[in-house]
Amino acid sequence: MHKTQLLLFIAMIGTPILASADNAALINAGKQTAFDRTKGNCLACHQIEGGESPGNIGPPLMAMKIRYPERQKLYERIWDATVFNPETSMPPFGRHQILTESELEQVVEFIWSK
Repeated sequence: MHKTQLLLFIAMIGTPILASADNAALINAGKQTAFDRTKGNCLACHQIEGGESPGNIGPPLMAMKIRYPERQKLYERIWDATVFNPETSMPPFGRHQILTESELEQVVEFIWSK
């Protein structure tokens, strides 16, 4: 398969066959922030593969590219979930500056990789 055809195929299925080193580093940084009980603290409410002592208030974070085919929609949800559900218990991580812009991008990339 020609490189262009392979890239087109990857774009069509939505999942890269091999993550780049930069993307892997971004995902790993996002995992650290998501699992950090003083930062993202995603495990307080969500079950995430590899996480210890998850909560069950929120849905399990799995099959995220199927649930959020558009990465931007996931970003918006994490930025401020109250826009989608004013009664949510999920903190508005971006709007309230709980996470920096860089941390938010990392967490989104990690969660979207699940």
